[in-house]
Amino acid sequence: MTSRTERTPITQEKETVQTWDIIILEEVCKGCAFCHTFCPRDVLEQSDTFNAKGHYPPKIKAIERCVGCKLCEAVCPDFAIFVKERDPDRR
Repeated sequence: MTSRTERTPITQEKETVQTWDIIILEEVCKGCAFCHTFCPRDVLEQSDTFNAKGHYPPKIKAIERCVGCKLCEAVCPDFAIFVKERDPDRR
């Protein structure tokens, strides 16, 4: 018998965990910080190292928190960050 605090979805067999890959083109980034400033899930943060242009690109802080909203991709003025669905074979 399960307790009242334990719940499972009715469609548990059909539910899958979606995972995402974040691709950061570090050398294209100008360090504007829009991607990690506007990330609603706090997935990204500023890197400690700079790129060839002298800017601090973002780095992934918590990939497991990413829900694939692609807001970071949308706000990047330099098209230096991309979010794509992870290949199911890499899970």
